[in-house]
Amino acid sequence: MTTATARIPAGLSVSAGRVLARFGVLGVFVLIVLAFAVLETDNFLAGENLKSILTQSAALAVVAFGLTVVLVMNEFDLSFGAMAGLSGAVAFTLIGVEGVDWRLAIVLCVLVGVVAGAANGILSAYLGAPSFVITLAVGTILTGIEFTITNQQTLFEGVPDAYIQIGQGNFLGLNIQVIVAIVLFVATYLYLEHTEQGRYMHAIGGNPEAAYLTGIAVRRLRLTGFMIMGAAGAIAGILLSAQSANSSPNFGAPLLLPAFAAVFLGSTAFRPGQFNVLGTLLGILFLAVLQNGLTLMDATTAVISIVQGGVLVAAVLVTVAGRRAA
Repeated sequence: MTTATARIPAGLSVSAGRVLARFGVLGVFVLIVLAFAVLETDNFLAGENLKSILTQSAALAVVAFGLTVVLVMNEFDLSFGAMAGLSGAVAFTLIGVEGVDWRLAIVLCVLVGVVAGAANGILSAYLGAPSFVITLAVGTILTGIEFTITNQQTLFEGVPDAYIQIGQGNFLGLNIQVIVAIVLFVATYLYLEHTEQGRYMHAIGGNPEAAYLTGIAVRRLRLTGFMIMGAAGAIAGILLSAQSANSSPNFGAPLLLPAFAAVFLGSTAFRPGQFNVLGTLLGILFLAVLQNGLTLMDATTAVISIVQGGVLVAAVLVTVAGRRAA
C-alpha cells in the first residue's frame, strides 16, 4: 500500500508568502476593526467615534509623514516633539502677548520649524554629525527655548477663536485637523513616489555612496528632508495648541514614540523593509483604532499598553513570517 503525499507547488508557496509579507499587517488591522465592531457594536462604528479617531490622530499623522521622509534616507530625527512644543509656545506668545495676526503667527511658526530642521540637516548632512545624536541635542535646545519663552507656564489667553477653530472647527463634515493631515498625506505621497527628488531619497536610503557616485546631491536632499520634518513638527504644534486652546510645557513630547511606532509598523506593510507613506498611514490608523477600541472597553492604561505592544509584535511577526516564506 502506498501513501499519497500532497505537495504545495513552490510557486504557490512563494506567492502566498509574498502576500502575507505585504498585507499581513493590513490583515491584522482588519481583524482588530472587526473585533471592536462586534465587542462594541453600539459605539465603535458610530460616525462620531470614527471622526474622533481621525481627529485624535491628525497631529500624529502630520509628524509621522514628515518622519517618513527622513527615515526613507536612513536618517533619524528625535527633535520633532520638541519642535511641536516650541511651535505652540511661539504661536500663543506671538498672538496672545505680542498681538501678531494669527495667520502671520502660523507662517512664522512654520518658518521656525524649517530653520530648526535646517540646523539638523546642516549639522548632520554637511558636518557629519550622527543624526540620532544631533537631533536629540537640537530637540533639547528647542525645549529649553520653549521653557524660556513661556517660563514653563501654560499659555491660554489672548488667542482669537479663528486660531482655535483650526483645531476644533469642522469643514465638509471633518475636523480641520483631519483635512490638514489628508492634504499633507497626499503631498508627501506624491513627493516621495512621483518626483525625481523622492526617487533620489529612496536611492540614498538604499545606498548613499552609490547615490553620490551617480551624481545625486545627497547632502542637499538630506537637508531638505530635515527641513520638511521641522515644518511638520511646527504644523503639528499648531494643531495641538489650537485643539487644546492652550500651550502647555513640552506638550509635543508624547508624539515621539507613537510616530516612530507608526512609521516602523508601516515599513512592514505593502513594501516590507522599506519606509513608505501608505504604510505609515496604515500604522497611524492601526495605533489609533487600537487605542480607541480599548478605551471604549474601559481598559486601564496598563492594559492598553500591554495589548498595544503585544498586537504590534504580533503584526510584525506575521509580516516576518511572510517574508521568510517568500
